[in-house]
Amino acid sequence: MDMKLSVLDQTPIRRGSNAKEALAESVQLAKFVDTLGYTRYWLSEHHNILTLAGAAPEVMIARLAGETKNLRFGSGGIMLPNHSAFKVAENFRLLEALFPGRIDLGIGRAPGGDRLTASLLNPSNTFSPNEYIQKIVELKAYLSGSNEEGTVYEKVKAIPQIDSEPELWMLTSSGESAYIAAHFGMALSFAQFINPLGGPDAIADYRKQFKPSALLSHPKTSVGIFMFVSESEEKAAQVQAMMDHRLLSIEQGKRDEAPSYESVQSYSYSREEMARIQYNRMRMIVGVPDDVKNRLTELVNIFGVDEVVVSTFADHFEDRLASYALLSEMFGINNRNLKSALINTSPDHSESLSI
Repeated sequence: MDMKLSVLDQTPIRRGSNAKEALAESVQLAKFVDTLGYTRYWLSEHHNILTLAGAAPEVMIARLAGETKNLRFGSGGIMLPNHSAFKVAENFRLLEALFPGRIDLGIGRAPGGDRLTASLLNPSNTFSPNEYIQKIVELKAYLSGSNEEGTVYEKVKAIPQIDSEPELWMLTSSGESAYIAAHFGMALSFAQFINPLGGPDAIADYRKQFKPSALLSHPKTSVGIFMFVSESEEKAAQVQAMMDHRLLSIEQGKRDEAPSYESVQSYSYSREEMARIQYNRMRMIVGVPDDVKNRLTELVNIFGVDEVVVSTFADHFEDRLASYALLSEMFGINNRNLKSALINTSPDHSESLSI
């Protein structure tokens, strides 16, 4: 199966760790998957969530792209209502100038946290769909260097002035944003890890409604999902239990909890919570290699995509590395020595957590 694998890194802070270590692990993870043949590496934007360290994708992109050779780097995504479209355009023009042909600008409309925090990031944010669409219009104009007469674009240019643009992606967990992406001729990534329902229909509608743009002549799609693979059934079961509890806790407003596996195991779920856990399991694929490969193959066939963006959480960093390595091996994207790569990026390596 000819499939592209990519990474969505939310820069999680593991239990017992801290933000500096989480950021250092992102540096090492990027270096590692660069050796494994992954296509792109996206960083998320989150605010006021103490178990995550990634509030500024554009800052991390600059660091990680400078540490690697082959990966495309991008935002997964920039939450556009939080920001000035002009400033986003300048940030990503600068990144594109530094790393030509390696930069993706993925945008979304969610706040990346709570409404109060979003209002502090952008006090003029009305959370209006029309305002979001207008910001996309402005962003595309600044990125393309529009000279439309009688508009602000005639007088104000996003710098630096360069001859290329970042690849523009719409991140969505709804059909509505899929239509917006189709209208503007943008690539589309469906967040199955957020909403496990409606993805294939959203992708199909996007393809039907797609209007070619200056940068994209035909539809381009991917699907994002939580994933963990291990050769150990016991370890996969532990990660499954932790993910079940993590997603449920987030839905219950307990975003900053970092419980141990022992406490999760002793937790007694209600009938309603068990039903929600079963629902949330559609947002992830966790298991041993054969099971994961079968389920992932089924997922991409249902969606009709050739690229999967994987987000992996684990209590131990080496388990995250091993999961990404196994996944690349399962789908034949890795043509290098896995053992060597693992050794060189292990948290125990003398330089592995330097940042």
